[in-house]
Amino acid sequence: MDKIFLNGMKFYAYHGVFEAEKQLGQVFIVDTTLHVDLKAAGDTDDLNETVHYGMVYEVIKAEMAVPSDLLEHVAERIANRLLAEFQKIESLSIRITKQNPPIDGYYDGVGIEIERKR
Repeated sequence: MDKIFLNGMKFYAYHGVFEAEKQLGQVFIVDTTLHVDLKAAGDTDDLNETVHYGMVYEVIKAEMAVPSDLLEHVAERIANRLLAEFQKIESLSIRITKQNPPIDGYYDGVGIEIERKR
């Protein structure tokens, strides 16, 4: 299956269970892969035959701005909106990374990844 991807999108948001996360916020990184049949777009050079990734970015940006306790909840909201608003998406994955969670240790980040189908 063909893919459209948006990787490394950074958003300052207020997701987390702890009060400090809700008040101070932090940077989150979102990656998404959309499974879309791109053959018609490739043949016709017509934007209507694909998924406009600028519009996908705006959906993700809007959902990242809504505070949630769990990244799982944010990812489900993003997936549900993308599948509802873009009929050409057959399936997708959403990955959200929290770079600085309140966990002792050394790491590049922690997060979640979900996969959903139409």
